Amino acid sequence: MLYNAKVRFDFIKHRNKFFLFSAILTIVGILMVSIFHMNFGVDFKAGTNMDILVGKKITQSEAKDILSQQGYSDITPTVGGTNGDRVSARFDDVLEQPKVQAIEDAFKAKYGDNVSSEVNVVSPDMAQELGVKAIYAVIIASVAIMLYVMIRFEWRMALAANIAILYDAFVVITMFSIFRLQVDLPFIAAVLTTIGYSINDKIVIFDRIRENLRFAKTKNADQIGDLVNQSLWQTMARNIYTVLAVLIIATCLFIFGSESIKLFALAKMIGLASGAYSSICIAAPLWMVMKSKQKPSTKAAAKKAV
Repeated sequence: MLYNAKVRFDFIKHRNKFFLFSAILTIVGILMVSIFHMNFGVDFKAGTNMDILVGKKITQSEAKDILSQQGYSDITPTVGGTNGDRVSARFDDVLEQPKVQAIEDAFKAKYGDNVSSEVNVVSPDMAQELGVKAIYAVIIASVAIMLYVMIRFEWRMALAANIAILYDAFVVITMFSIFRLQVDLPFIAAVLTTIGYSINDKIVIFDRIRENLRFAKTKNADQIGDLVNQSLWQTMARNIYTVLAVLIIATCLFIFGSESIKLFALAKMIGLASGAYSSICIAAPLWMVMKSKQKPSTKAAAKKAV
């Protein structure tokens, strides 16, 4: 035994429980996304986004009343800016210029001629293109990471790491689908950032496993499991401190940040938590399962026969 299993939790012993939990969550996520789909924002569906600078402090209820008078009672605007003088409203339809001008005039009628607006329109073709490019971005990032880990370590570690980071990305997608949170470009940025942070934890663990393999004689699955447990606990403090540092920042952004960045911060928080879990409970145990099934090399088998 490489360490006292009675003192510390044996992650490898309980690996099947972790695999089962992750598989159930993945199945639930697939069902949720298939049935309810994602709550896409204007970035991924046709629509119009208006940022209106009022020049005076305005409340959300006041902005909502003005939009309701223009026939948009289902729109819930957000209020931001340094002095609470900026209104952001997203419309599911592509608004023509007369309608945009009518909304701006309605705000001018109440708050004066200093009101100005910035309008961003996403056409159906552009929305579809953004969606396809977002998928390509995730796929390219995953493949690049897998190639790097394969070159730097070995194919089993690359496969285990890639399965785990894709799981992390899917957990974020699942949570946003379940709670009907809006998916936009900042969400995609959060998913890609999650993949980056997640692979960092896994590389730290796999690097320690590789170092321990150099000085350990592993002959069976139990010995490989002991080595993985030892490596996990040796890197535990570093991984926890790294995740906590970023998680604190993401939490502060979620609590104190503007409305436009809250969902980005929330996606980061979910991804960080999932990444910490998958590094310890999925990636390393999955590598151990694949490694334990490896057939001994011809040289090793000949040496053993002698």
